[in-house]
Amino acid sequence: MYELDEPKYLYLLGLVPVLLVVFLLNLYWQKKKQREFGDPELVKKLTPERSVFKATLKLVVLLLALSGIIIALVNPKIGTKVETVKREGVDIVFAVDVSKSMLAEDMLPNRLDKAKQIVSQVINQLGTDRIGIVAYAGSAYPVLPITGDYSVAKMFLQNMNTDMVSSQGTAISDALELAASYFDDPQTSKLVILISDGEDHGEGSREAALALKDKGIKLITVGVGTEKGGPIPLKVNGRTESFKRDNEGNVVVTKMYPQDLKSIAAVTNGGYVYGKNTREVSDYVKNALSHMEKSEFEAKQMAVYDSQYQWFLGAAFVLLFLEVFFLERKTAWIKKLNLFNEKE
Repeated sequence: MYELDEPKYLYLLGLVPVLLVVFLLNLYWQKKKQREFGDPELVKKLTPERSVFKATLKLVVLLLALSGIIIALVNPKIGTKVETVKREGVDIVFAVDVSKSMLAEDMLPNRLDKAKQIVSQVINQLGTDRIGIVAYAGSAYPVLPITGDYSVAKMFLQNMNTDMVSSQGTAISDALELAASYFDDPQTSKLVILISDGEDHGEGSREAALALKDKGIKLITVGVGTEKGGPIPLKVNGRTESFKRDNEGNVVVTKMYPQDLKSIAAVTNGGYVYGKNTREVSDYVKNALSHMEKSEFEAKQMAVYDSQYQWFLGAAFVLLFLEVFFLERKTAWIKKLNLFNEKE
């Protein structure tokens, strides 16, 4: 078994035939000029020590050295053994609030975009953990089932918006129930990370949190927004045209309610963290994960490959070293052997 670490450098091998053609053209040009200068046999007698064979040998050595350097850049690897690699981690489900209140810009760029930044940053510092995503407003909506593919998770995350769920509100209980249904392995450590402003959380949130605790699922809540609050902008083509108003025509001011988020997290012996500083949230989650037992997801057999570039690089350096001692004049003892029946 073998593999090429950097196959993109293989195209450099095309330089070898190009240099060979250049050498042959140069040799042809030299002979042509010699014929123009005078009789070839006379020119040969005027330069008796010049050896075409030695010049050709130098070229071959240089081309072999160049090929060795290029192959070293490609770094061929040979499989020497098969190892069993274990993947361990925690199953994590992100429950992201996508209600209209998440459009408020009291936390820049807005609450929803801030929530996406937080989830993305947490994913960046994960290792072999598996993740899933739930969106919720007045009801919960499954976005991505449990997976180990972080790039796919980020793609789905960025496509989340406030139009995903038609019913408005912040039904945290529905989100927690749906998140709990994601976990398919009873032996795996489980964590739900809920990002919300906590406004209008509806009934049953505490009961849903108790259900998580009974299933051994820990809950971390992340608050986005400010307690002072802000209006909900109504935008057209990215520009704010007006703000959301109530039935009496007053501008609606949406606030964050951290106490509600703290209380449901405490039910599961989890925790609450304010989401203003994305790095602080990711560090908080990282610390929480470090205290959770890691479960083995799967064990795969993988071939272990050893790099072989050093052999090609070493051979190239040896050839370059030897090339220095190859002179383009005939060697005395080889000349005496007259291997090519050269006339004196």
